[in-house]
Amino acid sequence: MRIGIRKGDRGRLGDSSEAPSLGGAVGKFALAGLVALAVVAVVSILVLRSIGTSKAIDNAKQLTRIVGNGIVEPQVGRGVLRGSPAALHRLDRIVRHRVLRDPIVRVKLWTSSGRLLYSDEPRLIGDRFSLDPEDLQALRTGAVAAEVSDLSRPENRFERGQGKLLEVYQGIRARNGRPLLFEAYQQFSTVTSSAQDIYLAFVPALIAALIVLELVQIPLASSMVRRLRRGQRERESLLRRAVDASDAERRRIAADLHDGIVQDLAGLSYSLSAAADRGGPNGDDPTTAALREGALRTRHSVRELRGLLVEIYPPSLQRAGLAAALSDLVAPCARHGIETRLVVPDDLALPARVEALVYRVAQEAVRNAAAHADPRRVEVRVEARGDDRVGLTVSDDGRGFDAEAPEGASEPGHLGLTLLRDLARDAGAELEIDSAPGRGTRVRLEAPTS
Repeated sequence: MRIGIRKGDRGRLGDSSEAPSLGGAVGKFALAGLVALAVVAVVSILVLRSIGTSKAIDNAKQLTRIVGNGIVEPQVGRGVLRGSPAALHRLDRIVRHRVLRDPIVRVKLWTSSGRLLYSDEPRLIGDRFSLDPEDLQALRTGAVAAEVSDLSRPENRFERGQGKLLEVYQGIRARNGRPLLFEAYQQFSTVTSSAQDIYLAFVPALIAALIVLELVQIPLASSMVRRLRRGQRERESLLRRAVDASDAERRRIAADLHDGIVQDLAGLSYSLSAAADRGGPNGDDPTTAALREGALRTRHSVRELRGLLVEIYPPSLQRAGLAAALSDLVAPCARHGIETRLVVPDDLALPARVEALVYRVAQEAVRNAAAHADPRRVEVRVEARGDDRVGLTVSDDGRGFDAEAPEGASEPGHLGLTLLRDLARDAGAELEIDSAPGRGTRVRLEAPTS
């Protein structure tokens, strides 16, 4: 089970030099905005084309309604219904002079039984074909419908040389009230051209609006980036001040404890020992025994307090370096019967901030192992990794814990390891905790040294 923390974008704590420049950040925002606007433009154009096509088909339906109701319907009398050549000739003359104009290329007039009463293609007159349910619905209700003509059907065999056609049909009535179906075939290219004219009328305004939106966003993005960078600098400054204040407070507390209570307890232990010695080395009265026990316990408390002082503020880290501080850190483990191994290169030289980070992680890992894992062996290893990175590994053979358990659900002693994540991330480091019940724990840290 692993909890991995990888290097973030912040870089070193308080180092703003690695942050992207204002121009670069605005450029990325502008580029992202252009991509988004391009997607919006493409989608909008597709929608406008669909709307234009729908509007063009509506125009074709309107044209068919005007022709059917205004020109053809008044001419359909009894002669046309009987198939009179004179009546059909008169209707044909009107259709050719007033109807067969661009975009209409073919006209047909059907009865409800599927017989062609009239067409400008005379070879179709009198033929019978099956009507679709949509055709019969339009015939009965007078509604107008449109669809792309299926030129493979036998009734459309004479239109196959016309190219793609839009077939618009509607119900009309003869002068005696008989329902008929009027069909007008229109060039689909006219529909496409009309749709293009419709959506192209909106495209310039759309593109202009998107360009204006992008131009308005750039100064807003620039202002936002400046505010974000200013806020980042302020947060980093506050964090540096907090870290400095924390270090100063730790030093103050350590100094107060060392110069105050530790010295008082040390003096008290000497006084108690001196009082016990005045009772004689072999004194066995209860008061002498109590004085010796009090002196012993006081010296033990002094040792515990001095160990706590090393944890609060390890003076050897600043005075003698990382190796000495880590040696002091693992030394108390021997009192608990834990075998320890410390590996630190002799020539390892690290900046103070990196030494502090390595020590803090090692301190938390060793303290948790000794207090909660009941290990037989603890190993602390520091090694240089390339010219600009240092690695720390703290491993133990203790009982381990479930590293994937939610925070607070695992043993309380291991919560400190998860709290190191923010410290590692702020320093641009990588922290990995590898543990599972029954197989120990391994804490790995890799930090930049430059």
